[in-house]
Amino acid sequence: MKVFPELPSVYFGTVDWRMHRTLVALAATLELALAVDPLVNLGYTQYKGIALSNGVSQWLGMRFAAPPTGDLRFSAPADPPSNDTVQIANMHGPLCFTTGAGYPQSGHSEDCLFLDIYAPSNATTNSKLPVMFFIQGGGLNELANANYNGSQLIEAADFDMIVVTHNYRVGTFGFLASAEIQANGSINNGILDQRKAMQWVQDNIEQFGGDPEHVVLSGDSAGAQSITIHLTAYGGVHTDLFHGVIAESQSFPPVFNVSGNQYAYDALVERTGCNNESDTLACLRALDIAVLQNASVVISYPGRNNTPNYLYGAAVDGDLIPDIPYNLFAQGKFVDVPSVFGDDTNDGTIFTPHGLNSTEDMNNFLLDNFPFLTENDLSTIDTNYPIADQFPDHGEFYFNTASAYGEIRYLCPGIFVSDSLLQYNTHPVWNYQYNVTDPTELKEGLGVPHTIELNAIWGLNSTTGKPPASYFTTNANIIPVMQGYWTSFIRTLDPNTLRASGTAEWTQYDNVHRILFETNHTRMESIPDAQRQRCGFLASIAPSQQQ
Repeated sequence: MKVFPELPSVYFGTVDWRMHRTLVALAATLELALAVDPLVNLGYTQYKGIALSNGVSQWLGMRFAAPPTGDLRFSAPADPPSNDTVQIANMHGPLCFTTGAGYPQSGHSEDCLFLDIYAPSNATTNSKLPVMFFIQGGGLNELANANYNGSQLIEAADFDMIVVTHNYRVGTFGFLASAEIQANGSINNGILDQRKAMQWVQDNIEQFGGDPEHVVLSGDSAGAQSITIHLTAYGGVHTDLFHGVIAESQSFPPVFNVSGNQYAYDALVERTGCNNESDTLACLRALDIAVLQNASVVISYPGRNNTPNYLYGAAVDGDLIPDIPYNLFAQGKFVDVPSVFGDDTNDGTIFTPHGLNSTEDMNNFLLDNFPFLTENDLSTIDTNYPIADQFPDHGEFYFNTASAYGEIRYLCPGIFVSDSLLQYNTHPVWNYQYNVTDPTELKEGLGVPHTIELNAIWGLNSTTGKPPASYFTTNANIIPVMQGYWTSFIRTLDPNTLRASGTAEWTQYDNVHRILFETNHTRMESIPDAQRQRCGFLASIAPSQQQ
């Protein structure tokens, strides 16, 4: 990126070639001098980042909020404390504790509210670069996409964007809800942590070369669920925290109100022995972290025998989340920004037990995760999802159950949200289906599993998981395709403007058409009528499931 326009290659008047060469060298020197200093003063402290050899600078482990410990446990995030010393920002901050992981959990801490920034090294405080703010998934019970490296995305964007990643509280620490917490703490603290980090970006991103007026939220799974919450926050009231969104496999679990979550609080109080105290919340706050984390386990929903895939989650609190998401989107109560929503073909496979061998097994699994399904609901679901493909070491009902779960929780809500955005938005929306197959995953019965596209979006070796082997060989071509669309949207709020050369135009969503990502064959397609029919039924029962 050049700070100055190119100087003329011929002389004008008394400016000879030697003077021209001197001016060019001076311009380059000034560009380097004006680049963002790795030492950044944020007011409350200073952080010193690292300029890498690839042209990207990184600042890792920067505190964006106070440690959520002591009296701040189960409370909204507070401003970070002042620190007069220079902080060397060369290591990721610890992650927030995972539900059911016990204590100690390596690399995790209750003091976990940190973020990372990746920016072009030649950016200046006047660069006004687009910002991608990534919200990781994990079912709101773990941080499953931690410490992703933004360098390859920045390179794919021609060094014309900034990447921000962050931690937020999950599970017991981020989403425990009860009357006691609502009266003397805060509900949905994990979401409030995300908004605290977004506000930090508004306050500080210019110092890294970013534009606070061009921030695009990107998130997968529970991170995409979080995006739907930010879109509908406070009933969809306007916000300047973000200006576009990309939601990858958005999750729509049951969202209970505070009283509906009381059972989990009461059970935790009993497990920790705080039920003998007059102020149970004060007791929980005073607990040693080892005791609290060891007691933070998954229990079943009331009336169910088996545990759900994820226990803790966002709660309708009458404020940040005034109603269940389906109702808010159906009523047009969301922020109007350019949007991308999409899913993977087999979003449900990684969550479905392998040993399902009967309709009863299938229905019990669905009830363990969606406890308000009625007999009539289940009967229709059983009809819509008959026995399907079979795989070694998997029960007869594994794959059709996975298909049902995937469409209930992920795929059909994504279509529903896209329909709602199209109905009410003045800004465009785009929808996608990711169908890039890997031979090993197909053989194992995974199909095209949940959020697998992250490997193509972020690039190989940029994520903490291991990419499928084919992404290094036969599926390698999908990486520049995905990065082209994604970085184009982040930079221009349109996936087409700067897409990779030779790739298909991704036309705006129109209730019918979405882009189908397949290696060497990406194209627009119509949503199949059979999927539309299934999704129509699931949308009709979604409010009764508290989705």
